[in-house]
Amino acid sequence: MIAEILFLAFFGAAAVWFGIVVFRTRSMVRSALALLFSQTAIGAMFLVMQAEFLGVLQIMMMATEMSVMAIFMVMFMMDPGGLGEMDMTHQKRFSLGAGAAGLVAALLVVWLGGWAPGASQVPDAARQTELLGLELLGRSMFIFESAGLTILTAMIAATMVAIAPPARPARQEEGE
Repeated sequence: MIAEILFLAFFGAAAVWFGIVVFRTRSMVRSALALLFSQTAIGAMFLVMQAEFLGVLQIMMMATEMSVMAIFMVMFMMDPGGLGEMDMTHQKRFSLGAGAAGLVAALLVVWLGGWAPGASQVPDAARQTELLGLELLGRSMFIFESAGLTILTAMIAATMVAIAPPARPARQEEGE
């Protein structure tokens, strides 16, 4: 139990640290990698908590998402490598205020929320995966299918916008 708590604390601290690095770096590539590491640490936290399906799903989703992000960066950015310095923060005063307000709101929810006691019986990992699968294939199926189709459509549309049409030779007038 102590080892699980230590690993959970380690991966939690890593997730927060890499989350901070996302906004502290001046490179889109480094920012994307920091986001990948942050979300992978959250996936590792799921694994430590014996939610294997959610942990592996989190890690796989983030790897795919960062790959798609890299493709979009190469297509649309003036500096595709992202190694040129740039400022990753905008509206700094407003952002600091919004972040502070969010922190206060989150702490109020934690401290003042009427938290029920933890579950006395937790199903094993196999049963949790089975219950999650039943939920996803039941009432949530339409939502997930719609989201997947929307994301695929957006990716295809962005790719089509990014592809320049081939240069066409000038037509010669007939009779010349």
